Amino acid sequence: MSKLDEKKIIEIFQKRLVGDFVGEDVEIFHLGKNFGVIKTDTLVQSTDVPPQMSPEQIARKSIVAPLSDFASKGVKPKHGIISVSLPKNYPKTKLVRLAKGFQTTSKLFGVKILGGDTNEAKEIVISVMLFGIAKKIIPRGGAKLGDVIITTGNFGKTSAGLSILLNKKKSQGKFKKNSIESVLLPKPRLEFGVLASKYLNSSMDSSDGLSTTLTEMAKSSKKKFIITHIPKEDGLDEFAKINHKNVTDLVFNGGEEYEIVATVPSKNIPSLKKIAKKCKINLIQIGHVKNGSGVFLETDKTVRIRDKGWKHFRN
Repeated sequence: MSKLDEKKIIEIFQKRLVGDFVGEDVEIFHLGKNFGVIKTDTLVQSTDVPPQMSPEQIARKSIVAPLSDFASKGVKPKHGIISVSLPKNYPKTKLVRLAKGFQTTSKLFGVKILGGDTNEAKEIVISVMLFGIAKKIIPRGGAKLGDVIITTGNFGKTSAGLSILLNKKKSQGKFKKNSIESVLLPKPRLEFGVLASKYLNSSMDSSDGLSTTLTEMAKSSKKKFIITHIPKEDGLDEFAKINHKNVTDLVFNGGEEYEIVATVPSKNIPSLKKIAKKCKINLIQIGHVKNGSGVFLETDKTVRIRDKGWKHFRN
């Protein structure tokens, strides 16, 4: 498996199971005049859970991951199924807290849990499947010439937060607090995604890293993405300096940031700003779409942005 990353493994299964179907953040199928929308995501303790994460926070993260994919497609999930595998001697007190976390998070985002499955494992493994219905979804590959590229927030703090928690990197004040919170209490942009859906030409969840998201969207749209603004979190420059980190790498290749990246006609920006204000989020314009291929950062000089985001079996 050393030469296979997550993307290549998915391609192998996709080729044999679904043929030439183009991948999206969610799976869809015809359901009368509408589409059934499904997403499943698996959380594994050893790769997805920092030691500082509580049972309630583990439950929250397992639900937030598929919620974020629904958000990027402009669809609100209605129901869910949760499968939980736990070590044999997992304490009852923690189990109750895990269940409470599922209850609180599902209620917060309006998802009714229908049931699920349990099993024994050497570590915590949680698979969450969400279901919804939509008349359409926002595609990855719908970017049009002249579109503005937007995000629902800045990047870098989650990567910094993981470094603080796992590697004891130096940080302080508001940046440290916000960075750690972004890891332990991730927030999907579900409300914005649903309200903004009619204004977006293309959209994708950014949890695998901004460079991966931009690369996938540009490739699917058969367009060139020009990035003219680096969406970096306030305080990231100082964090990078004292910890000998590269700011651009933290922003583009960190992952675990559940923002929406989208392209939109410039005429729709005012409407999206009103929605962003209502949702209490920052709408950030980071570039534009041109004819061509690839993703390029244009600041002092033009540099190609390569796909170096998070991929299981590689990172």
